[in-house]
Amino acid sequence: MRIDALRSQLLLVDWQTRLTPHLSDREATEENLRRLLVAARRLETPILVSEQYPSGLGPTEPALQSLIEPGEVLSKTSFSCLGDPALAVRLSPVGAGGRDQIVVCGAEAHVCILQTALDLARGGVQAVVVVDAVTSRTALSREVAFRRLEREGVCMATTEMVIFEWLRDAAHPAFREMSRLVR
Repeated sequence: MRIDALRSQLLLVDWQTRLTPHLSDREATEENLRRLLVAARRLETPILVSEQYPSGLGPTEPALQSLIEPGEVLSKTSFSCLGDPALAVRLSPVGAGGRDQIVVCGAEAHVCILQTALDLARGGVQAVVVVDAVTSRTALSREVAFRRLEREGVCMATTEMVIFEWLRDAAHPAFREMSRLVR
């Protein structure tokens, strides 16, 4: 499967203020989340952000809020984003304007990322989990989640893989800007 900017939508899962201090490799993960948000915005790839029980876990981290529009954020209580009706509609190809690839990043790999990606794949949507933009509280939970997702046929990618597949060609007008972004 090739990741296509015209078929993609970026889903940032639960990168929230009361959760992130407890996450493994937080700083590097957040930098890759920032890169993905900047690239998606520049390449006009739709962005959707989930917040798990925001009254308990807080809002999306302030470092990323300036890259997100208010209408892109939806709260949920289910672990899978597809367990929330409003998110499920926005993640369906019909609700997403025909976009059938969901690029998934955020937290936590072994809970919300895992359940969301499995539900997307089982629903016929191509899920792409961005491994260097996903983390958990422990490295073991993250690694086991990635192994399970791979066994289930979910596509795994890195931040640079996604950005350069979205670009497709060095002749793309945003190539230089995106090249600087990943350095």
